[in-house]
Formats: sequence, C-alpha cells, structure tokens
Amino acid sequence: MSARREELTRVAARLFAERGYQGTSLADLAEALGMQKPSLYHHIDSKEDLLWEVAWEGAEAFHAGLDGVPADAPATERIRLALRAHLGVVAGQLDIATVFVREWRYLGGERRERFVAERRRYEERIRELFREGVEGSELRTDLDVSTAALLFLSAANWAYTWLRPGAETDALADRLFAALLDGMRGYATP
Repeated sequence: MSARREELTRVAARLFAERGYQGTSLADLAEALGMQKPSLYHHIDSKEDLLWEVAWEGAEAFHAGLDGVPADAPATERIRLALRAHLGVVAGQLDIATVFVREWRYLGGERRERFVAERRRYEERIRELFREGVEGSELRTDLDVSTAALLFLSAANWAYTWLRPGAETDALADRLFAALLDGMRGYATP
C-alpha cells in the first residue's frame, strides 16, 4: 500500500469513528488530506473501499489478539488474556475498533457477507473459550456459554465509547474479568 493510500485509510478511520461513515463525505476526506476531491479517485474507487479496509483491519487485529493467547493455558486464563487482548486492540487502535464495532453495517454485498462471517468466527472463538471452561469444570456446568460470550463481547466491544486512545488496559481487563467470572465459577450443578 502506498504511503498516501495508508494515510488516506488512517484519516478515513478517524473520520468514520468521529462522524460515522454516512456522516463523512469524500469532500471531508479530501479536505482532511489537503487534496482536491477528484484526486481521491487516484487512490480509491469508492468511499466503501475505505470502510472495507478499516473494518477488515479491525477484524485482523482482534483475531491477532486472540492468536496471541496461549492455547495450553487453562480456559479461564485464556478468557482473561482474551479480554486483555481485546481491550488492548480497542485502546491501541481506537478508530479502527470503533469502525469494526459500529460502522461495518454500511458495507454492502459480498464485502458485508465476508465481514459478518469473520465477526461470527471471532465470536465463536470467544464462545469456545467459555465452552472449554465449562467442559473442564473451571466454570459452572450450567453456564449458558452463548450468554457468557455475549456479556464478554458487549463489555469489550463497547469499550470504544469510554476508553482513551493508548490507555493502559491490562489492569482494567483483569478487573472486568474478575467481575465477569465471579458469577460463572463455583456453582457447579450435578
């Protein structure tokens, strides 16, 4: 990717996060880059190209975070580390995370289908952590895995609304993890 295209993608991420995809025009992008609107078409075919790149970069970042969680750790430790990784992506790439969580809905056609499939794959990876916790008796045996994953993802995804860019997130993730797990551990049913 050319330096100019990379800059365009970064500016698009910032503007989409601040104003929303629909609230950002090509004229806004051109102005933020100090160029004329027609010059944008030397770098992109459409504004949706930029949305796709930013949203997909978010998907890759969240998956990479999960990839860094050791597979041989106990399930509850992997859940804690997954939460750390997720919040780390949000704080480290706040604009991209915002677009990943909120603005992807404006993707169309095949791009939308591909993105939704990738989001679902990420969500399934989170559910699998909870499923393994139940199966390994680290979490209560009557735990609704889908609801637990939804709670995890709701807390982690909405962090884009209150986390500061570059904030230290490990201690926060550990506190959220402790609050989350207190209701899921120790009440095993026969």
